[in-house]
Amino acid sequence: MSEGDRSPALGGSPEPKSRITKWLIFVGAVVMLAGLLFGYDQGVIGGALSGIEKTFNPSTAVVEIITSWVTLGALFGALVAGTMAERLGRRMTVIWAAVLFTAGALIESLAPSTTVMVVGRLVVGFGVGIASLAAPLYAAEMAPTRLRGRFVSMYQLAITFGILFADIVDELLSSGTQWRIMLGISVVPGILLVLAMVPLPDSMVWYTKVGQLDKAANAIRKVRPDEDVGADLRDIRDSLSGAQASWREVFSSRWRAPLVLGVGLAIFQQFTGINAVIYYSDKIFAAAGFSTPQQQTAATTWCIGVVNVLATFIAVAYVDRLGRRPLIFAGLIGMGLSLLALSLSFRHLARIATASSPGTNNPSDAGVFTLVAMIVFIASFAFSLGPVVWTVINEIYPTAVRGRGVAIATAANWGAAWFVTRFFLTLVDWVGESGAFLIFAIVCAITYVFVWKLQPETKGRTLEQIQQIWTTKAAAHHKARS
Repeated sequence: MSEGDRSPALGGSPEPKSRITKWLIFVGAVVMLAGLLFGYDQGVIGGALSGIEKTFNPSTAVVEIITSWVTLGALFGALVAGTMAERLGRRMTVIWAAVLFTAGALIESLAPSTTVMVVGRLVVGFGVGIASLAAPLYAAEMAPTRLRGRFVSMYQLAITFGILFADIVDELLSSGTQWRIMLGISVVPGILLVLAMVPLPDSMVWYTKVGQLDKAANAIRKVRPDEDVGADLRDIRDSLSGAQASWREVFSSRWRAPLVLGVGLAIFQQFTGINAVIYYSDKIFAAAGFSTPQQQTAATTWCIGVVNVLATFIAVAYVDRLGRRPLIFAGLIGMGLSLLALSLSFRHLARIATASSPGTNNPSDAGVFTLVAMIVFIASFAFSLGPVVWTVINEIYPTAVRGRGVAIATAANWGAAWFVTRFFLTLVDWVGESGAFLIFAIVCAITYVFVWKLQPETKGRTLEQIQQIWTTKAAAHHKARS
């Protein structure tokens, strides 16, 4: 009997508890390191910018490019990663991502000019984009069904650890001459990712795709020793039967539903405003009344970094127990309400700004209220849209086109992240802080409806069973139109 036949989600007997083997631990380490290098790079650039500005005296436009172009590099990296994952395999794609990230980090830390710095940022972004696709995809295909959500969610957990670590490093190395060390430290997780990946096999799905069934069976035995190897291989072969892993197939009407769902979730994850908070948190805290750099840095570290990490543990613990939809719904409600509170708070702050006493460094009552709302927003995102969206994106696509499908969704995520990062301050200039947060709150409501209408619950289902959901829906739609 296959794992899918035993799935409690389909009314079968309880699925056996898979042992946590050393190989499964290695898979988890790969996911964590991939997330860590992304999170550290995302968080450290804010602290390094002041030193970069003192060293090179760049224009405002160049500073924006240094900050945001890593996201553009990640967008193109994610698109290329889809083809790499299909042709080279998940394992080699992760290794290449780590090599590129490490090379980019070295270029950044040794850059003699802003031009070289921008090149380094693009290379880092390219590596991060590839890793953001390949590592969660690898985890989704390797982990047992009952642990799949937890393993993919570990990627987002590691991102939060990386951001927190970067905030701490920023505080410790705050002098303007040590920005090279800040950026150079990110070489370490890149090297560790290569070392963790080397002893691991590729995913059983990819081995089956390329006809290496013996290696596929061996991979299953290593990471899922309690499962029926023959039944798992049959399920994978059935899911691949008759399908062509091409870009045309990804965009076919047959798989339009998962494509729309994956891309929609990827975009909505960013359009609810999380990167605006991460990249421009100091400016937000300053507007809330935290006027000194020390106050802003402390608020960023403890109100974003620590809360982000702790709340993500909720998703890791419950995504395979409660399911994907309940966590997303709960998070969106918390995010929407906190964004409305931020909108009202900033409107009040704008009214009293002219009455503030000159030289006052302590936050006002409205500033403290804003800080609380910010904490609720970060916590709500961290246990819902942050990790759970990545889980859903990496499990909803059919086996034959999963690499390219995840690539499209991941690229959409990076594109949305770049758009928000690039234009958030412009939006604030246009509608003010209050209006910007109100817009993000409206996006949360739209996202709630989107998930309610289009996202099925995938908890407890094998990847092959999830594929069958879309096959059944496509057949029903075709029958209704004929």
